Amino acid sequence: MTSIKNTFLKWSSYFRSTGVLLLVVTAVSLFLSNSAYSENYILFWNLERFTFAGHKADFLFIINDFLMAIFFLNVGLEIKRELIIGELSSFKKSITPIIAAIGGMLIPALIYYALNFNTELEKGWGIPMATDIAFAVAVISLAGKHIPAGLKLFLMSLAIIDDLGAVIVIAVFYSQHLFLNFLLYAAVVFCLMLTMNFLKIKKPIFYLLPGLLAWYLILCSGVHATIAGVVTAFFIPLKDNSGTGSPLERLQNALNIPVDYLILPLFAMANTAMLIEFNSFGEWFNLATIGVCLGLMFGKPLGIYYATKLVVKTNIGKLPEGCDFTHIAGAGMLGGIGFTMSIFILMLAFPNHEIQTTVKCAVLISSLIMGVAGFTMLRKERAIA
Repeated sequence: MTSIKNTFLKWSSYFRSTGVLLLVVTAVSLFLSNSAYSENYILFWNLERFTFAGHKADFLFIINDFLMAIFFLNVGLEIKRELIIGELSSFKKSITPIIAAIGGMLIPALIYYALNFNTELEKGWGIPMATDIAFAVAVISLAGKHIPAGLKLFLMSLAIIDDLGAVIVIAVFYSQHLFLNFLLYAAVVFCLMLTMNFLKIKKPIFYLLPGLLAWYLILCSGVHATIAGVVTAFFIPLKDNSGTGSPLERLQNALNIPVDYLILPLFAMANTAMLIEFNSFGEWFNLATIGVCLGLMFGKPLGIYYATKLVVKTNIGKLPEGCDFTHIAGAGMLGGIGFTMSIFILMLAFPNHEIQTTVKCAVLISSLIMGVAGFTMLRKERAIA
């Protein structure tokens, strides 16, 4: 139990402040986008600065394609650590959050796809699959210190698996116009990293420089370049035989502050720089926004809850320590906070700016509702307990 509490405390301070910061910068960005400064503010993010590898390099590109690759590198480091020595390192520890995460990804995707099947909007099925780990952990940490530590770790594990699922979905389903020669060149770079693993090269810099080259090659290939960050992370050594500590954890600690307090806030600001025209409010109720709202607000919590119930009732896994199914229902609601990853996927799914705006609003509103609902349920459950 002590190790569980220490693990959660290690991350909750980061995510609590990160969640508050993201909420503030999002509000500021939406205000500026719909103020007298709207035109200049939105133009600032979208004005082309230069051309890079055939892409219009505006600030939105720099943030979404380059800086977010660093975010995904950090995500990959956490996934690797958890899979090897963390809470996902054994079947007994990992099966419940893994199945819960799968249920929480499949049900919202199916709800969205059923509503938008055979339409131009069907590609957005990946949007309601995602859970924003920063906001979810921030909310559960604010719900009170008496929330079971096992539930907090369950939610973190679930969100990490959810991130892995989102990475796979982006790589497989949201890549266009593939150029296999560049993918082959990137594979050669990754083989070089693997060779360095066998040669027991431990310093992260020797992996980050080839990782930067791999990012460029994957960008040119048509696969979304942020995938390079995750793949590179899996080659960073976890252990250092010299006794100087873990190279992976040192790199992760170095990345936490710039990712949480610079990259994610910039991402939130750049991707919520959108003009909301209230006189066209009726146009917001398209099948994409309905699918996203139903997926996040109903598909996510129901998928997580019933997948967990299935695992427990069949004795494949067990409930987190100190938890009942009401706790799982509350955690499932927090799983409906999409935000960062949902917005990231919708930018890939919909090139049309009008659709992007309405779906972003659906993500923001749904995430806010589920954050409040999950917080309220867990606080109520704590009071009853």
